[in-house]
Amino acid sequence: MSMPHPTSAPDGTRPSGHESAQSAGRGGAPAAPRPGRDADAPLLPSGRGPGTPRTSLPVPGRSADLPPAHTSLICAALPGLVISTAEGQLTGRGLEGFYRAGRRTLSRCLVRVAGREPLAVQARMLAADRARFVGTLRASPDTGPDPDVVVERTRHAEGIERITLRSSAPRALRLPVEVALGTDLAELGDVASGRSGPELPASVHSAGLRWSCPTGYVTVTADPPPTDALASAGLLRWQLELPPGGTLTVELRVRPDGQEPVRPAGRGAAGPFAEAKVVSDEPAAATLLRTCVEDLRALLLRDPRHPLDTHLAAGAPWRCGLAPAEALAAARMTLPLGTRLAAGTLRTLARAQLAGPGPQSGMIPGPLRDSGPHLPPGCTGTEATLLFPVLLAEAWRWGLAEREVRELLPAAERCLEWLRAAVGDGTYLSDVQPGGPFRCETQAHAHRAALLGADLLDAHGRPGATGLRQWAQAMRTAFRDDFWAEDGAGGRPAAARTRDGRSVSPLGSGAAHLLDTGLSASGEMAPGLLDKARTEQLARLLGSPAMDSGWGLRSLGAKETAYNPFGHRSGAVRVHETAVAVTGLAAAGHEDEAGSLLRGVLAAAESFDGRLPEMYAGERRTPGSAPLPHPAASRPAATAAAAGVLLLCSLAGIRPDAPAGTVTLRPFRAAPLGEIVLTGLRISGAPFSVRVSRLGLAMVEEAGEGLQLGV
Repeated sequence: MSMPHPTSAPDGTRPSGHESAQSAGRGGAPAAPRPGRDADAPLLPSGRGPGTPRTSLPVPGRSADLPPAHTSLICAALPGLVISTAEGQLTGRGLEGFYRAGRRTLSRCLVRVAGREPLAVQARMLAADRARFVGTLRASPDTGPDPDVVVERTRHAEGIERITLRSSAPRALRLPVEVALGTDLAELGDVASGRSGPELPASVHSAGLRWSCPTGYVTVTADPPPTDALASAGLLRWQLELPPGGTLTVELRVRPDGQEPVRPAGRGAAGPFAEAKVVSDEPAAATLLRTCVEDLRALLLRDPRHPLDTHLAAGAPWRCGLAPAEALAAARMTLPLGTRLAAGTLRTLARAQLAGPGPQSGMIPGPLRDSGPHLPPGCTGTEATLLFPVLLAEAWRWGLAEREVRELLPAAERCLEWLRAAVGDGTYLSDVQPGGPFRCETQAHAHRAALLGADLLDAHGRPGATGLRQWAQAMRTAFRDDFWAEDGAGGRPAAARTRDGRSVSPLGSGAAHLLDTGLSASGEMAPGLLDKARTEQLARLLGSPAMDSGWGLRSLGAKETAYNPFGHRSGAVRVHETAVAVTGLAAAGHEDEAGSLLRGVLAAAESFDGRLPEMYAGERRTPGSAPLPHPAASRPAATAAAAGVLLLCSLAGIRPDAPAGTVTLRPFRAAPLGEIVLTGLRISGAPFSVRVSRLGLAMVEEAGEGLQLGV
């Protein structure tokens, strides 16, 4: 989520200087630059791919006024979404309701049995796409204070609600049941800003009700059909005979514009993720992996023009459209589950890549992202353009088919050509506009893209690798002096460097990207921007109480000016960057700091029932405490769910080189979660399983034919 910024318009948008992904996806010459929006701010959950309407429209109103969602039960099976409170009843207040492609299809669903609302006793998620609500009531006057009827409601994101009545009464019950329904057919942006308007009038339709507006219609049908339907009040009524100990179910189906039920992209054998499982001395690890994979499947979207290609939406409820940088980052972290998501994401974004002459040629467009109190907004298009060749190079190492690599290689080459053109004769890459600062993490992204891109070009006989490596070497040499702020405690990396050579030095989680070097040739880690001594100092800083909250890595150090434990980039724990820090620290040999951060995130995940939000407060962990939720965080969120996969797989240190037919294991020697067994992973499409003992020894238990263990 994004908080207001002084340069923001009232709706949270800001000029990006880059064409939006919407117009780029339509093909043809790029349109003139136009306003973008903050990449952390809400997107309408349209479920549409690039080049189609409403994917990235700004939510009306100020982003700071978004209604809280941290206590909501959010079921997602995009483009289907349903948001509920713990009471179970949908009252039409706040965000409550069923949604399809960003439009609220049902806002009110109130159940009464024998003229009374059931007393809510439990609400919980059953899976990423459904929730269960249980209420009770006393229907027999002679049974004392004990309830004798249980009302169970199971709510599915695909637009189905099942209402089941179970009787414990010793005699048959004749119960009048009524369901009051209503909708405004409002867009989520209008709902969030309080501008959704009144409910629409209903009409009786088949075995239910129908509502219409100029932009479409929605029907609710019931099975069994109601005894009576009163359109003026939006009521469906039944007279149900419930025998002693008996059960009866009423099913409601919400259908907009006559559409078929939602068919999530991640469901069934056609989904892109392997059926990975984990067994560990730490039971929370299994819950985390299972929930993360469920959340990833819930956020999958198909490109409507190329339905075989899937990508991840950024998160629900606010950001259910395509966000290029987040989609690429999440696909990269889920490579142990297979390469199909990476291939689909790369193909989708290759179609959005800017073409034609000019400085933006080869760029993957993306909006601005707020960078916190110390830096101006940054461009996620820059991050996405640099991530594209990195994801392709690493997916190739994980076993992406050679045919697909060659298909995507021209788009990766254009990204690398854009990088070289954007740097020009200089040393560093600015990610926004001329005159802007050189960001530390942008240089890390660019350096990694150059090295991994050069390996990819060399391996496929394409030119340009030498120039990329030479520039990366020159930048690496200069960076170690230019981006290091000396102090009496050993120094720290600068967050950015201005054009006139001044350092912006507050320490934040963005510094973790300096440790993320990626898989280079032969499955080894690429060289980093910091030397060994400065890497050790950065590890000490990231492991200090100022940065390690006990629940994960703070986005800004607790001792820095403008620190705010709830600040989305000024102190809150962002799960994605914590995972980047853990894997980078472990690869550099700093397992104590990595293990502490990993255990912190795992403890936080347990507090959130295994479903990690994109961020939560950076308050210091104390005995008996729990992490404080951020009221505006997406949950489920693609990068957070993918980070859970990366964190658990990092314990085994899997470094594949599928083209060479080898895999190397560099496990945590300290075994911070005790023994752990990861099964059902994928290398080159074949199952891969690995065990790490309590002594930190790793062994392959299952692998594809011909895959050899590297040294």
